[in-house]
Amino acid sequence: MDQFDAIIIGAGPAGMMAAIRAAERDRKILLLERNKSPGKKLLISGKGRCNLTNSGDVKGFLAEFSESRNFLRNAFARFFNADLISFFEDAGLKLKTERGGRVFPVSNHSSDVLDVLKSKLNNKNIRFLSGERVKKVLAPLEAKATNSLPAGRHGKCYSGEADASNGAGISNKVSGVLTYSGKSFSSGHIVIATGGLSYPQTGSTGDGYKLAEKLGHRIIPLKPALSAVCVKERFIRDWQGIALKNVRLTLFADPSDPDARTGGTGNKPIAERFGEMIFTHFGISGPIVLDLSAVVYDALALKNEVSMSINFKPALDYKTLDARLLREFKASPGKKMRNIFKNILPQGIIARFLEYCNVNADKGANQVTADERKRLIEGLFGLRLTVEEVMPVSQAIVTRGGVDTREINPKTMESKIVKGLFFAGEVIDIDARTGGYNMQAAFSTGWVCGDNI
Repeated sequence: MDQFDAIIIGAGPAGMMAAIRAAERDRKILLLERNKSPGKKLLISGKGRCNLTNSGDVKGFLAEFSESRNFLRNAFARFFNADLISFFEDAGLKLKTERGGRVFPVSNHSSDVLDVLKSKLNNKNIRFLSGERVKKVLAPLEAKATNSLPAGRHGKCYSGEADASNGAGISNKVSGVLTYSGKSFSSGHIVIATGGLSYPQTGSTGDGYKLAEKLGHRIIPLKPALSAVCVKERFIRDWQGIALKNVRLTLFADPSDPDARTGGTGNKPIAERFGEMIFTHFGISGPIVLDLSAVVYDALALKNEVSMSINFKPALDYKTLDARLLREFKASPGKKMRNIFKNILPQGIIARFLEYCNVNADKGANQVTADERKRLIEGLFGLRLTVEEVMPVSQAIVTRGGVDTREINPKTMESKIVKGLFFAGEVIDIDARTGGYNMQAAFSTGWVCGDNI
């Protein structure tokens, strides 16, 4: 078998960074990728623009992550957003910071980010092999399969061939890998950086979870994060492609009246976000929807009746909005409601919105009753949509769950169970909201791996 100082499985952001950092330390590295080329998922990140990181401070960064956030403190202390920005800018890539601290390449092309990484992989200390899927991490003993990846609402949590061992013990040291093509490679340091389950067409099919589980690691149940939401109301199809800015989306669970137009008695608001969203042919998506999707998923898993309320005018109170409508009506008393609302809502929304509020779109402004005006205000403050489901993990941007952080040394990313086994990126149970946080976590954990293998 070919001998290497370290073998890295997966050439996504985490795996590439691990290889680059290790090569800088004159380590002989083998980087294995099941796809024909590296960074396939990176190319589609940020809608093809690649949101590299966020300009926020460490405290703010960690607040955007889920329960295992503290695991990342050391990684961020070692390699954080300023380091990542310098990494790319020193290589000639110009970056810009947009609203919310999101950092993108000036070119708006994720391919430029990947080009920098690929150029750094062109190092005498790195051997890159594409089209090589790892079947097994070689070790003296393998843990017996524990089936700790349960079925979720959308079926089996992982896919691909299982290679269950009949062994009963846990290996104490890795020694190499075996690929599906029959190749064997030897090393005392193995990094699993295979990503999660989201977008399996990019190669994220759960291989890393199976490899880790076979070696004795516990896998936190896998669920979708940053995923679009399907709603029951079919009129949403007419709004497909319409984007909203500066709206507030509130999530309700177990409402006493699922058809209620406002958050009345019995409705339980459990989360909310302010920002941008977009309507799709099946429901809603966009930043604030993606950020709420994990909470939606968990609420549905508890068999709750779940709905989401859109406040189109969150900057106004009831009295101010009522006064605005009265001004509009008085200024054009004979104008039809469908035309009055052109100054209030996007054109494509108006007809269905007025129907939702039970107000005739052809009624003149001077004919609108006080009760109808009240319904319009309630609709603007709280158009209620009934949640049907969260899109499955295969269509999510990020996977929740993964290798239990309690079994990984946060200072080195090495397994506490198997000597020489390391983890980086999405395969670990770490996930965050949109805004560049997940990408930074991948690069940071990858860098720490590369600094310790």
